[in-house]
Amino acid sequence: MIEEILKIEDPIQAIIELDSKLNEISDYGDNLDVLSDAEKVVLFVENLEREVNNGGFHQFFWNSSGDYANETLNALKLIGANKTAEIVSRVYAEWPDSKIPSDRTSRQNILDKIEEKAEETWNNCDTQFFEYEEDISSLLLTYVKANKNEFK
Repeated sequence: MIEEILKIEDPIQAIIELDSKLNEISDYGDNLDVLSDAEKVVLFVENLEREVNNGGFHQFFWNSSGDYANETLNALKLIGANKTAEIVSRVYAEWPDSKIPSDRTSRQNILDKIEEKAEETWNNCDTQFFEYEEDISSLLLTYVKANKNEFK
């Protein structure tokens, strides 16, 4: 699978293809145990992108993608998306003690309590995220190539 994906010239298309395959393999994130650590990095970053682009950081936290919020921040740093990681860190700072529960129900309960206070920061961060100061697809593709042996 990975050899065919790496033949795709457009980095965005290559990452979309890889993300689709990883979602299929992992039952759309419900079975992460079947993925290597490097594969999880791609899935976490792409989940963040998908959720924020579809409904902002609020949607990211509300949905199951927020279960891996802490891992997602680490994944951004691993691929070298430091500007994006800084935006995400500002979003996370709105949470009590900057801690985001991995349990969805707990996270949603806290989200309901903090969203009014956090809304302005999150909206600003949504806007900054949409500017894409970093080419996340290219960063991911570079990461994949450097860790190719961890992909199926």
